[in-house]
Amino acid sequence: MPPIDLEACNQSLKNTLAETLGIKVIGFEKGHVVATMPVDARTHQPYGLLHGGASVALAESIASMGGWYLVQEEGKIVVGQEINANHLRSVTSGTVTAEGHILHKGKISQVWEVKIHDDKKRLVCISRCTLAVMDPRP
Repeated sequence: MPPIDLEACNQSLKNTLAETLGIKVIGFEKGHVVATMPVDARTHQPYGLLHGGASVALAESIASMGGWYLVQEEGKIVVGQEINANHLRSVTSGTVTAEGHILHKGKISQVWEVKIHDDKKRLVCISRCTLAVMDPRP
């Protein structure tokens, strides 16, 4: 497995939803990904709170990156198949940090758990993401 280059990971987010939301990968190893996202106008809902959809986008982004890393040498890709999230605490500003780790690595699917914490290390959201493992389309 090739070494993980954080700069290359973050470059791969250019011109994507992750870039728009300000997501930055800060840790990456086999089966484990850590990223941050600002809580600001880009990620707020109308009441000035972190939008649940932004949390879900963060969770799926890091699960997908981690999942791809586990299958890329086989010439496979991963795509989101199902995601759920429990939003446990509101956040109005600062940065959230998401930490994802793999729960199941199968031949046709992966399951990742992602926990998102605020600047005070309080649990904001917990998510589970199922990824389909597939061949890239021609």
